Amino acid sequence: MVKLTVDGIALEVPNGCSVLQAAELAGKEIPRFCYHERLSVAGNCRMCLVEVEKVPKPVASCAWPVAEGMVIKTDSPMVRNARRGVMEFLLINHPLDCPICDQGGECDLQDQSMGYGWGDSRYREPKRAVMEKDFGPLVKTVMTRCIHCTRCIRFLAEVGGAPELGATARGEDMEIGTYVQQALTSELSGNIIDLCPVGALTSKPYAFVARSWELTRTDSVDVLDAVGANIRVDARGPEVLRVLPRINDDVNEEWLADKSRFAIDGLKHKRLDRPWVRRDGKLVPASWDEAFAAIAARMKDLPGEKIGALAGDLACAESMLALKDLMSALGSHNLDCRQNGARLNAARRDFYLFNTTIAGIDRADAILLIGTNPRREAPILNARIRKRWLSGHVPVAAIGPAVDLTYAAEWLGVGPAVLTSLLSGEQSFAEKLEVAKQPMLILGQGALARPDGEAVLAAAWQLAQRFGMLHADWHGFNVLHTAAARVGALDLGFLPAPGAKGFWAMRAGAVDLLWLLGADEFEVARIPPTTFVVYQGHHGDRGAQRADVILPGSAYTEKNGTYVNTEGRAQRGRLAVYPPGEAREDWKILRAFSAVLGRPLPYDDLKTLREKLATTHPVFARVGALPAAGCTDQSGPGGDPAAMLPNPFTFPIANYYQTDSISRASPTMVRCTETYYPGLAMAAE
Repeated sequence: MVKLTVDGIALEVPNGCSVLQAAELAGKEIPRFCYHERLSVAGNCRMCLVEVEKVPKPVASCAWPVAEGMVIKTDSPMVRNARRGVMEFLLINHPLDCPICDQGGECDLQDQSMGYGWGDSRYREPKRAVMEKDFGPLVKTVMTRCIHCTRCIRFLAEVGGAPELGATARGEDMEIGTYVQQALTSELSGNIIDLCPVGALTSKPYAFVARSWELTRTDSVDVLDAVGANIRVDARGPEVLRVLPRINDDVNEEWLADKSRFAIDGLKHKRLDRPWVRRDGKLVPASWDEAFAAIAARMKDLPGEKIGALAGDLACAESMLALKDLMSALGSHNLDCRQNGARLNAARRDFYLFNTTIAGIDRADAILLIGTNPRREAPILNARIRKRWLSGHVPVAAIGPAVDLTYAAEWLGVGPAVLTSLLSGEQSFAEKLEVAKQPMLILGQGALARPDGEAVLAAAWQLAQRFGMLHADWHGFNVLHTAAARVGALDLGFLPAPGAKGFWAMRAGAVDLLWLLGADEFEVARIPPTTFVVYQGHHGDRGAQRADVILPGSAYTEKNGTYVNTEGRAQRGRLAVYPPGEAREDWKILRAFSAVLGRPLPYDDLKTLREKLATTHPVFARVGALPAAGCTDQSGPGGDPAAMLPNPFTFPIANYYQTDSISRASPTMVRCTETYYPGLAMAAE
C-alpha cells in the first residue's frame, strides 16, 4: 500500500494505482474523455490533469502512477487553468450542433464543458470538416464531432477482438475510421456508441427518434441469448425505443451484444394483437371467448396422453410453470423445452449449467471448446474468454469447424473422435490440460443436438474428470445454452415424464393437441395436419403460421418475468410497456383458460404464482445470486462415450442476427443479414 494525500485527505491506495484512481478513492471527481476503466490507458485527451507537488506542470492523472508521500491537488488554480485550456482546444473544431445531435442530454462533452470549461473561445478560424464514414447498418457517424479519444479503437481491438478501426494522419488532419471502406464485423460494435463521449458515434436505427429526457427507463434482463445480460429498456409511451446495458460485473460487465441492442424494432412488426381461429382452412380474427371455446371443444373427451406442450426459447419461468400445471391438470406429462432436440440430462443441475460461472472464466488457466462458436452463440461470454486469454496467455483449444473466435485457438479436429484421443492422451493439448490447475471445458449445443448427444455429454464429463476440472472449489464442466428459457425450463422439470412423449414424438404427430408456448425454432410446418396446434406467442412467426388457434401473448419487455441464464442465475425482467391490442401476459392467458375448463390454476396474481415458483423450485427464490461453485459429486450423466458417431460437429447458429421471432421481425436485423450474410438475405425477407 502507498500513503499519499489528495486535497488534504490522507489515504492509502494499492501499489500500481494511478493518480486518477487514487483521487476517486478520496471521493474527488476527475473529468476525463479518453480514460475508461475497462480499456487500456491512452492518456491523449489531457482533461484529467491534476497538480502533483514538486512536479512543475500539470500531469495526466490517468497515466501517472502513485508514489509514497505524494501530495495531489485536484482543484488548484493551475489545474483549473489547464482544464480550461484543454477544453478550449477540444472545442476548436467541434461543430457545436447540440440541438440536432442524438447525444444531446447524454454528452460528456456538454457536461464537462459546463463544469470545467472557460465559456469563451479565442479561436476564430474556420472549423475543419471530416467526411462521414460508413460503419455498417448499426453505427451512425458524424466524425466532425470526433475529439480523438480513441475509445472506439481500443474497445474493438481489446474487447471486441476486431481491430478494424484506427487513426490516419496526424494533428488536425487526424481521422478515425476503418482502413478500408467496410462495415464493422464485431458482434459487440454497438458498445462504441456508449463509449463515445461526444456525438461522433450514435445509433443509426435510433437517429433523430427521441431525446433522452422523453424516455421512461426500466431495468430488465435480455432474453435474445442465454447470457442474461442486464439491460435498461427506454420507452416513450407504448413503444420501446432503445435498449442499453446495465453494469453487472458477474454477467455482462457493462457490454451488450448487437442483436440484444438493435433487434428491438422487431417488437413493432409482425405482432399478434388479437386471437385467431382457423375456420375452413383459414385463420380469422376471433374473441378470447371464441378462441378458448375452440380449444376446449377440441380437448373435450381427449385423454391426457393425447395432449402435449412445447416451451419456446423466450418463455419466462412463470408462463412455463402455468403451462406445466395446466398440462398436469389435464393428465398430460408430454412436455418438452428442447426445440433443437438437444440431449440434455436434467438428473442433476450441474449436468446442464455453465458451472464455472461467467465471472469464473477469469480464473481459468486452460479452456477447451467442444462443438460451440461462442462468438455467435454468446458474444458477451466470448469477450470474457478473450479477456482471460489476453490477461494470462491462457491456452485455448476447440473442437469443431475452424472459425475466427477473436482469440488464438488450437483447432484439434471437427468431430467426437477428438474427445476419445484427448481421453487417451494422444492430443498434444492434453498435456496443457494436465498441468493446468483450473482447466475448464465449454460444451455447446452443436455437440448436444445430435442423435449421439448423450454419448458426447458423457464423454465431456469424463474429460472433466480425467483432467482435474472437478473438485470442491472448482467446477470446470460447462454447458453453453443459446436459449434464454432453456435452463429455467430444465429447473422446472419441463420435460417428458418416464414413458411420456418428448419433442420428436410430438412433432411427428404422437399427440392430437399440441400447445406451443412461443415455440418457433423448429420445422413447425412438419407437424402433421391431424394435430390440432395452439400457438401462444407474441409474433406471427413459424408457429403462428401452422396454428389452428392463436393466443396473443406478451414479449419480454411487456411483462414481469423470471429468466435463468446459462450459469443458473435467476433474474427478473420487468414490464416496460404494455402488450399491444388484446394481447395479455402469458400466465394470465393460461390461468383464464384453466377456468374455462373448470380446472382453475391455484394462483390469481403474480405474487402468488411466484410464491409457488419459489416453494416448489427453490432456485427461483435466489434472484440474482448463485450458489458457491464446486463439484462434490463426480458421478457422471448416463451415456456411453463409445456410442459417439463420426459425424463432425456443426454450430447451431448460421446467422447471428436472426435467431428468434423478435430478431426475424426486425428490419435492422434484416439489413445486418444482407450486409454480413448475403447468402441468407433472401431467407431473412
